[in-house]
Amino acid sequence: MSKIIVAIGGGENGRILSDGTKAPYNTKLIDQEIVKLTNKERPNFLFLAHAINSFEVQKSYFEVMINIYGNLFNCNCMTVYTFELNDIEKVKEKIEWADIIYEGGGNTLEMINLWKQTGFDKVLYDAWQNGKVICGVSAGAACWFTSCNSDSFENKFESIKCLNWLNAHFTPHVDESGRYESTKKQLKENNLVGIMLSNCSALEIIDDKCKLITENNNSYGIKAYWNDNFYEENKIIPNEYFDLDDLMNNKNNKNK
Repeated sequence: MSKIIVAIGGGENGRILSDGTKAPYNTKLIDQEIVKLTNKERPNFLFLAHAINSFEVQKSYFEVMINIYGNLFNCNCMTVYTFELNDIEKVKEKIEWADIIYEGGGNTLEMINLWKQTGFDKVLYDAWQNGKVICGVSAGAACWFTSCNSDSFENKFESIKCLNWLNAHFTPHVDESGRYESTKKQLKENNLVGIMLSNCSALEIIDDKCKLITENNNSYGIKAYWNDNFYEENKIIPNEYFDLDDLMNNKNNKNK
């Protein structure tokens, strides 16, 4: 059974903004690929908004995702609210039902702490091992890696420990101010390979293969690391499968 993760660097989903206007929807190709990975005509989509601590915001976020995965891509949709994590057996039933498990954006550190306190991190790990399509955006992309570049702390980017399913340091939204510079410093300190994704890009990982998905010519992914005292990086070639080991090691190759 394949182990699948789709880590999305960022992008808008058509939500209603604070000024009442509607944001664009610019991750359609990525969402389409996630649905395709299930090999089902009508997959079961389970949404998590555990990186957000407001019940009202979780509900509105879920409604936005229903509009995409339910209305646009014909999925059956369900969610697990944070308060439900106290009933882990009920949560396991929803996980078993799901074909796709998608975590949204928000505070990565608080989300991971919540999962570890409730044991939900272990439930998710088993779901990944059992062939569920595990995916997410921003915090929901970064959490699967050893560590990540996070704005969980106010007004600064910090490196935080994540679930350590994939041995790399992950940075979402690298095209936004401060992300790239702080990641470069963090990589020198943690001695890990860095995977930096812009908005509207995603890394698809299936067992020992991976590929970069890009929505447009402005979206991209970078592999970076420090070799002794020298910083090295290269853009990841989009839309081609290559060995995951080539991405995760600090040796020179075309997808670095």
